[in-house]
Amino acid sequence: MSVDRRGFVARAASLAAAAAVGTPGAVRALEAPPDHPSRHGSEQPRARGDDPLGVRGDFPIVANHIYLNSAYIAPIPRPVVAAGQAFIQAKAERSITVGEMLAKANEVRGQFARLINAAPAEVGLLMATTEGENVLANTLPMEPGDNIVVDDLHYEGALIVHRQAEKRRGVELRVAKHRDGVVTTDDIATLIDNRTRLVSVSLVSSLNGYRHDALALADVAHAHGAHLHLDAIQALGMFPFDVRATDVDSLCSGTYKWLLGGFGIAPFYMKGTALERTVPDRFGGFAGAGGRRYDYATLPFAEVWQLGAALTYLEKVGVARLEEHALGLSRRLKEGLLKQGYLLFQPVANRTSIVTFRYVRPMADFEQAFNAANIAATIRAGHVRLSVSLFNNTDDVDQLLTVTSRLS
Repeated sequence: MSVDRRGFVARAASLAAAAAVGTPGAVRALEAPPDHPSRHGSEQPRARGDDPLGVRGDFPIVANHIYLNSAYIAPIPRPVVAAGQAFIQAKAERSITVGEMLAKANEVRGQFARLINAAPAEVGLLMATTEGENVLANTLPMEPGDNIVVDDLHYEGALIVHRQAEKRRGVELRVAKHRDGVVTTDDIATLIDNRTRLVSVSLVSSLNGYRHDALALADVAHAHGAHLHLDAIQALGMFPFDVRATDVDSLCSGTYKWLLGGFGIAPFYMKGTALERTVPDRFGGFAGAGGRRYDYATLPFAEVWQLGAALTYLEKVGVARLEEHALGLSRRLKEGLLKQGYLLFQPVANRTSIVTFRYVRPMADFEQAFNAANIAATIRAGHVRLSVSLFNNTDDVDQLLTVTSRLS
């Protein structure tokens, strides 16, 4: 049972090992061959229940789990497993050139740019979402007496970064407090003034799934000349997002959640005009112009290949279709939980795939009941976070509600 983002390392290793068992044998190219099972998800044994998006056969985990925990670590589909295996097998069998690996990185950069409606030149490839926060804390023009505005629904790692900026750079960190899981644009606007240099929030909170209005935040931040940054790890791949339409200045997203990728790679978008105003804080032989300034050293190329396969998979399914499917399931979850007497730790109308509810019984009761039913979720003191994804179905939701009904 997961607790927070920090605890994923050991679980990730076991999930990776489990994924490797039963997957096809050696792949001898950097792409799965035409007869590889990863290309024919519909031919895999169908798991329990309905499958509106036609994807459950691509996710082996659904055969043995009710997996409602993609906000923690998302299972990866078979084509992503195959892409990682193909890269490793090729590295074992032949000489891979730096040129072809960099070409693949640029291809994936273009795929990510297409996902968010950015230009490829505005996208760099970082290691983790928190690294994006560090880039901004180190490179945005700031002087003692300036301030950074965040909220307390932001990821804790980001808050650590900006507290350090407060100490090192002499700036003030201002934190908007949530009220029962909600921080409005007005709450943040009250903390912004003409000395605000950075507004940084999680587009979707990892704490409870609360979704900010990015365009409204951009309007408020830009009215005072501030830079708006989004931690998008709980958003991209969950619903369509357009950096042009929302006018955000930068965002960063790890790929092991809703983007269905691996660890160690986090695309980082920075608007072209913002790139012009910042000075790089890292240098190396691979650094290029624009967003490629952040690709200063050797990239995790196996993960680059996996991300390319994951983005291709999402393009095929369609993020808008995925969102519609998941929102339907999340509404079913909310309605069922409310009927059982639970209180939600988020607005009822919140449009994300994450549903968080409060409980009053001992935490161990939920842990034991969920484990007995083979339900994966994030259980924290006082609340449970559930997250539905493209492979989930009404069966998953109804079985979860059967368990919660006995605990209400």
